Amino acid sequence: MRNLKTIIITAAIALPLGFAVAGPLKGHPNLEAATKALDNAWEKISAAQSANEFDMNGHAAKAKEAIATARAEIKEAAEVANEKKGK
Repeated sequence: MRNLKTIIITAAIALPLGFAVAGPLKGHPNLEAATKALDNAWEKISAAQSANEFDMNGHAAKAKEAIATARAEIKEAAEVANEKKGK
């Protein structure tokens, strides 16, 4: 049950996929590409979770949490770059 709550919370934070196209990442093609790679990783982990009818001891959920953290850091990096570009 704890793992299910973690997955739901992580999904709420990380979705929708593809947020990189708009917002602070616009004009940062490398950060956009990194985000797309993270989107792909998220989808593959979700597929693995669906395909496997056994518990992965929370490791897939932890991987998704790491992806959500990476996405947030990429967004922050773009925002900082945008601030410096504006100065």
